[in-house]
This record gives sequence, C-alpha cells and structure tokens, in this order.
Amino acid sequence: MEARARVSFGVTAEAFTLDVDLELPGQGVTAFFGPSGCGKTTLLRAIAGLEHPDPGRVRVGGDTWQDDGAGIWLPTHKRPLGYVFQEASLFSHLSVQGNLDFGLKRVPTSERRIALDQAIELLGIGHLLYRRPAQLSGGERQRVAIARALASSPRLLLMDEPLAALDAARKTELLPYFERLQRELALPILYVSHSLDEVVRLAAHLVLLKSGRVLAAGSTGNLLTRLDLPFALGENASAVIEGELAGIDTDWGLLQVRFGGGMIQCVPVGGSRPRQVGESLRLRILARDVSLTLSPAPDTSILNVLPAVVKSLTEDGTSQTLVTLDSGGTTLLARVTRKSASMLQLAVGQRVFAQVKGVAILD
Repeated sequence: MEARARVSFGVTAEAFTLDVDLELPGQGVTAFFGPSGCGKTTLLRAIAGLEHPDPGRVRVGGDTWQDDGAGIWLPTHKRPLGYVFQEASLFSHLSVQGNLDFGLKRVPTSERRIALDQAIELLGIGHLLYRRPAQLSGGERQRVAIARALASSPRLLLMDEPLAALDAARKTELLPYFERLQRELALPILYVSHSLDEVVRLAAHLVLLKSGRVLAAGSTGNLLTRLDLPFALGENASAVIEGELAGIDTDWGLLQVRFGGGMIQCVPVGGSRPRQVGESLRLRILARDVSLTLSPAPDTSILNVLPAVVKSLTEDGTSQTLVTLDSGGTTLLARVTRKSASMLQLAVGQRVFAQVKGVAILD
C-alpha cells in the first residue's frame, strides 16, 4: 500500500503566503510548478522542516512530522527525508565514497531500506567512488548528491530544481537517471521545477502554484489539457497519453503503443533503454503536431491517424483555433488555423480524424 503524504499549511503575512492542502501520491514524481515567487521552494522547505509555517500539518504514511494543533514538530534532522538542492553541496575534502558513507551514517542499520550498492548502481556512479568532487562534472556531482540522499533511506525525496545549474548536455545526461529512480524505487519524490519540459517528462502528478496557493492539482495529463490553465495557451500546448507497448516492429524500427483511442506507432529515441512488450509508456503529442481531417486520407506519409470527437473549440485571438478532442477517452489537443476550422465546419460533437505528425516518448 502506498504511503501517501498529506500536507497542509495556512499562513498569510505581509510578505509571505502559503495556503495549501494537498494529498500527494505515495510513489513516483510529483512536480511543484509555477512562476518565480509562487511558493514552490517555500512549500518544499516547509515539508522538510527548514521553514516552520504555523499552523501546518505534515504527515507521511502513518507518521506525523508536524501538527501545530497537537504540538508536534520534528526538526529536519529527525525527518526521514532526502533533500537535493540546485548545487550538489558535496563535502570537498571527502571522496565520493566518503560522501556516500556520510549519508549512510544517518540511518541505523535496522532502518535501512535502500542499500548503498543499490543507490550506486541506480545512479551509475560506481566508477567515481574514489574521486573528489572537484574531479566530477556538474551532472556527476548531482548524481552523487542524489545517491547520498538515497543512502539515508528516506521516506520522501525532495528535489529543488536539481537541473537548474546544469547546461543542456548535462541535463540530458541526468534525466534518464531520474526516470530510473521512479521506475525502480517505491519512493515519493517531490520535484520543484520551472521547466515544463522537465515536468511533463518526469512527473505523473502535478501541483500548479500561484502566489502561495494551489491553482490546480492532479495528473499531469489532465492538467495539461485543461483550457482554464495556462499550459494550453502557448506554442508548447500538448497532451500526454498513457499507453502500453503492444509490439515492436523490427522491420521498420517502430514501437507500437496501444491506448484507449487505438494504436500509435513511434520512433524510439536513439540510445534509449531496451523496451519490453507489455510495459507502460507515456507519450507526449504537441497540439501543433496534430492536424484534422473529416475522413482518413488514402495517400499520406502520416502513420498515426486516430478517430476522435471534437469536445471544444477555442480561438486564441489570432489566426489560430485550439481544438480539444476525445480519442477513446484520452484528451488530445490540435492547433489549426481559424480558416481551416471554418473550411471543415468544425463543431462540438463532430467526428474527425486526428493526424499526428510527431510523438515523443517520455521515459
């Protein structure tokens, strides 16, 4: 059974607001997302006990870390959590092995749930153990910092923009390790980021914050396609599909992913991990990569043509119309010109075919 986390704070002061009441999943990545100053890091620090908003309540599984009404307050060092900051903050005078041993010493042997060897293997740092932090790249330092946090066998792993200080190449290097953590560890991870691409790739659950309050919370796929939220407004408007790998077409080098609306064929990312039939996959489809037709085109290079029903049409004040579609219970978005919408005489409830020109695999 998942050890879900319940977090609530209700504090408003002249220069500080934190008014949240959340129940968070007991495993996988939950992202805290929103503009600068919205309270993402403040919320994370409050959960960790680095801030003490009063009144507040933090409960993880069956353990209460804070309940001001009951006079309960555990300081940070007594909360079984791991915290990864933007900067790795490793001890420069210790080797990688020494840094990991420091994290391990925090936990009595009888309470260790994550073996140090497992953390080393998950983060791929076995060959770095005898180096000093100054000899590591930025991405390697962050991997060591995460392994050190895992060595303390946390009940909750907190990450505060862990990729913000890295260049694009180091971010690309690190993301697969984050994905592996959530696949192989039954551990809730709270992840602060200002990058929507990171959030969409990593997080199954999303909390959108504004001015210290929760604007929306729920599955990432559902929130991305809500027209009352900002995600659908820009050029990167997209939908996330949860599917299952139904087959691997070795002749053409394609993955076949089954979801509620049918089958999608997609190209695996170069160098990605091996796939197995039956495994779950998450796909992202940008609205700008979806065109519409009233009947299947007989001659087209587009492999993915999905039957769908128009749920809504929203004009953005320019030449574009955002069309919300239902494809077998999965919501898709299509961005077409207003002229195209008029020529097709699109209307709510109309049956159409969504031509998907591009699909990204998210793990």
